Amino acid sequence: MRTIVLTTIAMLAFAANSVLARLALADGAIDAASYTGIRLIAGAVLLYGLLIWGPHAGAARRIGGSWPGAAALFGYAIFFSVAYLMLGAGLGALILFTSVQMSMLGWAVFRGDRPGTIEWIGIALAIASLAYLVSPGLAAPHPLGTVLMALAGMSWAAYSLIGRGSKSALADTAGNFVRCLPVAIILAGLGLLTAPVTYLGVAYAIASGAIASGLGYAVWYMALPSLSRVQASTVQLTVPAIAAAGGAFIIGEMFTLRLALAAIGILGGVAIALLAAERRRR
Repeated sequence: MRTIVLTTIAMLAFAANSVLARLALADGAIDAASYTGIRLIAGAVLLYGLLIWGPHAGAARRIGGSWPGAAALFGYAIFFSVAYLMLGAGLGALILFTSVQMSMLGWAVFRGDRPGTIEWIGIALAIASLAYLVSPGLAAPHPLGTVLMALAGMSWAAYSLIGRGSKSALADTAGNFVRCLPVAIILAGLGLLTAPVTYLGVAYAIASGAIASGLGYAVWYMALPSLSRVQASTVQLTVPAIAAAGGAFIIGEMFTLRLALAAIGILGGVAIALLAAERRRR
């Protein structure tokens, strides 16, 4: 029961990132640079505070992480923010998490993993569904926003791969956020000086960085030890659906038939590939 509760909270937090970004950026409450900078600053402050004063503070007070990890984290954050100037909450989350999973699968193939027939079928289904989603038409997502969100997903996949061997997830995550502070402060400062920023926009950015990102990641790392690789991967496929629901009920975004059909194909294809891969490895 504890694992279910923690996992549910983490998925809600991840989906909240998409909804908060869209709330902040869609109506011009804050610009993308300021949002990214404040989000990273808030995440760094909270995660470092957890590291220093949290329940395991006595075991490790030093930050971990690496500069490549921090670069990947920053790439994710800035691409994510700019993309949400052009995409809806659910659509953005779908493209993001598809890009993450497909990048991870692609890296595994590059490293010598050889998917079986069922895995290739799942991958092909996901790619075909994504192609349908972004194909030209009245309901097609913004092309630049799509590319930027895909880059955000690739950056997050790189961040995950860099941190795969982490022995202290909280220390490494805090360290990566702290390493982003100099550029985050510059971004926030430039944004505040050059673009109109509202208190509500700043509040959304702080909530995203401190609660949805900082606390969300901390809770997720508490749940991860009790989840298998496939469970951890497949449960994240619920995030686009949660984000789409949040976008519809909180922001009033439309959930189109095209998005629904594409989501079923993409998430179903990725789930098939992941489950088949786990079965083959066993």
